[in-house]
Amino acid sequence: MPLFGGFLADAYFGRFTTVFLSSVVYLLGLILLTMSTFVPSLKACDAAVCLEPRKVHEMVFFIAIYMISIGTGGHKPSLESFGADQFDENHSEERKKKMSYFNWWNFGLCCGLLLGVTVIVYVQDRVGWGAADIILATVMASSLAIFIIGRPFYRYHVPPGSPLTPMLQVLAAAIKKRNLPYPSDPAELHEVPKSRVNKGRLLCHTESLKFLDKAAIVEDWENCAEKQDPWTLATVTKVEEMKLILNLIPIWLATLPFGISVAQTATFFVKQGTMLDRNIGNGVEIPPASIFALSAFGMIVAVAIYEKILVPVLRRATGNERGIKILQRIGFGMLFSISTMVVSALVERKRLGVVEKDPVKGSLSMSVFWLAPQFIIIGVGDAFTLVGLQEYFYDQVPDSMRSLGIAFYLSVIGAANFISSLLITTIDHVTGRFGKSWFGKDLNSSRLDYFYWLIAGMTAANLIVYVFLARRYSYKNVQRSVVVADCCEDGFEVSMA
Repeated sequence: MPLFGGFLADAYFGRFTTVFLSSVVYLLGLILLTMSTFVPSLKACDAAVCLEPRKVHEMVFFIAIYMISIGTGGHKPSLESFGADQFDENHSEERKKKMSYFNWWNFGLCCGLLLGVTVIVYVQDRVGWGAADIILATVMASSLAIFIIGRPFYRYHVPPGSPLTPMLQVLAAAIKKRNLPYPSDPAELHEVPKSRVNKGRLLCHTESLKFLDKAAIVEDWENCAEKQDPWTLATVTKVEEMKLILNLIPIWLATLPFGISVAQTATFFVKQGTMLDRNIGNGVEIPPASIFALSAFGMIVAVAIYEKILVPVLRRATGNERGIKILQRIGFGMLFSISTMVVSALVERKRLGVVEKDPVKGSLSMSVFWLAPQFIIIGVGDAFTLVGLQEYFYDQVPDSMRSLGIAFYLSVIGAANFISSLLITTIDHVTGRFGKSWFGKDLNSSRLDYFYWLIAGMTAANLIVYVFLARRYSYKNVQRSVVVADCCEDGFEVSMA
């Protein structure tokens, strides 16, 4: 859904309108979900325990869930990119603030997550799901009201139309001119002069994926002053934007193993917590889902330290405005994901050892806080890799595709969850066929430690590939002094864009 919502925001509706409409849909979904709990005719049944829910309840419940999903699809990619749009990249101070934006965005996001897995989960367990739904709907309504109040103060970007069309034009032009020789000087490639660029930014020519450069070769200099067909002649900027998208693909693939590690935090990590002692005294027991708060806490602390301490130090040491390059930040976080899986495997082996010693009581004599290290470490890793991915997919896509860029980041997590499920199914089938399955009827008869070691090995091997790709990666280059061909003024004239 974020891919679809991001496309609509970039191409047609604009980010503000998409956020507004998707928030309304999201809110209506929450209201409908609340009604399915309280309205007598929409409730599952009239009994305390429902053996079979009413069909009308099922219908309303799933419509509400799908409305929330659709709302999320427009809200997530558009709101984050719209927030980043409020900073002027041509202003040095605002550009630095924009580099901090993604850190503070995730700081706030994790604060909300922390409240969600503690306060909301507590209300769900002790009061009821309906009460929690009322709180969530109220919070969403308040959020939407605050967003609308800020409308007069926002900066807006007019959607330029489908961002996919220029890429198809570049590809078509490059294929059509595939037999033409490369020009001896990149300055001979077609580009519009900066004086004619009302909006957007010009990109510098790069040497990668040179076959696409043929789309910018000018065949007829005499008639170049006339309006050129974009399906036969593209500008250097359009060609470079196509290169940016193609360069994203290997990085996207190389971040999937990290996403697989993250997928375990909300699944097997929480499941492990149900098998441990969650009592923290005075009869208070931590809900299994609330253990996830440790990960949010780790990310909150790590983001604050990174922003306030590491970035200023790294800026002075490297001379880089960001402190370190975006891909370096992502790779550093991957080291934490490997450590998380190693620690998780060791803790699970310890838990299984306790079960072997006392099969009756199992691992209930073992405190749930044994899981704290793996949750905190992955939270710290998220502060580097997840925040870095958001910044990367926003910054390294064409300016007209930034909502889609955030959607690409979200698709990493979504695709990784699917791959994780497929991996579990495959391993279960293979290990069950040749012996005892790693995934038994319960965790005490499973070997999650083997699974964690496998993910650690996959992530470590992938890190080597990622480093290779990152070292060869060419970042988006928006420079003020780039020599390009201006074929539409006085024949062939080289201008400074």
